[in-house]
Amino acid sequence: MRSKLHLKGHPLHPILVALPIGFFISTLVFDLLGYWQDNPELWRTGFNLEVAGVVTALLAAVPGIVDYFAVVPPGSSAKKRASKHGLLNIVVVILFATVWFYRQGNEDAYAIILSAECLGVLLLGISGWLGGTLVHRNQIGIDHRYAEAGKWKEKHLGNAEGEVEVARVEELKINHMMLVHAGGKRIVIGRTEEGYAAFDDYCTHKGGTLADGALICGTVQCPWHGSQFDVRTGVVKAGPARTPIQTYLLREADGVLYLRLHAERGGV
Repeated sequence: MRSKLHLKGHPLHPILVALPIGFFISTLVFDLLGYWQDNPELWRTGFNLEVAGVVTALLAAVPGIVDYFAVVPPGSSAKKRASKHGLLNIVVVILFATVWFYRQGNEDAYAIILSAECLGVLLLGISGWLGGTLVHRNQIGIDHRYAEAGKWKEKHLGNAEGEVEVARVEELKINHMMLVHAGGKRIVIGRTEEGYAAFDDYCTHKGGTLADGALICGTVQCPWHGSQFDVRTGVVKAGPARTPIQTYLLREADGVLYLRLHAERGGV
């Protein structure tokens, strides 16, 4: 079982990411003022802000990388968006770092320096828009779980094959879910009024994580766009999804739940 990192993301990410954004934008502002007023002190301040921006951007990249691999669902639209977001951030850092080194011996190359910084701020704005979309549309970094959903539960079973033990029956209450990583798959174990069910942690619409959604009356709802699926049969009960989800066979014996990793219809 893990912490709520999967739901909320790394706690330092939103704090650290604000620093390079502020420093890089301030770099451009002070350099423009320094050039406009022919003021070397303002120009020197811009240089120092550029150094601070590069350093804090590297620090912010650490929780960003953690979130990319541990929080954003694989194979989803959010993963593609996060990849673009990350690549743009890398380009921005490289661009400002290059300008930082270049201006140390070319302080009078105003046109090149200011043009590069303007481009960097523009790319930073696009990257910020992608990051905001990840938060508000894909709900990455938001703990939005519904009331009585229970604590986040997640297990890693390694390269398991065939039938594996996943939980004891008392671990889940009705309408609670658990995310299980087994055999290279992400499978949700849920408990309904009629018993237990297992299904892929992958909404067939845009790849949202169903374990992060709501389970009510045998129906799981994706937190991204509201698609609903029957957890025992996998059929779509409400769009925008059109394709059923994969379900798996669960077997209960002596208070223990066993999961068959081969996908099929069924539940206990």
